Amino acid sequence: MEWFIDKDDFKIMKKEIEGFDLKREMIISKSREILKSSKYAIYAVHKGELAEAKKLLNQAEKVISALKKEIENTPRLQNTGAFSAAAQEYAEARCFYGFAKDKKIPSVDEMGILVEDYLLGLCDLTGELGRRAVMSVIKNDIDEVYMIRDAVEGIFGMFLELNLRNSELRKKSDQIKWNLKKIEDIIYDIKTRGIKNGKSR
Repeated sequence: MEWFIDKDDFKIMKKEIEGFDLKREMIISKSREILKSSKYAIYAVHKGELAEAKKLLNQAEKVISALKKEIENTPRLQNTGAFSAAAQEYAEARCFYGFAKDKKIPSVDEMGILVEDYLLGLCDLTGELGRRAVMSVIKNDIDEVYMIRDAVEGIFGMFLELNLRNSELRKKSDQIKWNLKKIEDIIYDIKTRGIKNGKSR
């Protein structure tokens, strides 16, 4: 049978595709580790176990750093959805930890991830902050409820400045408004019931 494509060239292409698939599977597997560590870090922050949360975030950071090198060597891997989802979860976890520890949300440059993954993580962060606001009321830490409101309000204001088209980020950013409303409802209830602590406004 006559061949119109060089067999050796075809073998090279086959090897390249197989190598890419192996790397992609590795990215997916390692991304699950990042996702798991980040989710547990969020849970640890909610429980007040900041040292454990930091340990889990460090684990996630090491894996992210290793995967970024692989992606730099094979740019097509950047489109692997599992890594993007893991980076978003990591961003959410690290921002939540930063707020709980220092009342400061780290920047995208500090995390070394894509801007879109960072912003998607911020959207999810507002939900965790809403849950923290509820726990703060239970602990009678009214000052923190106000700080959470200010943080979410600030995030909401920044997102209003973005020209978002019909994308995942556009859809997910809508939840910030609803999370802010829930927190404002909590504050309304606090004022209505006259709940105070030593530092309350």
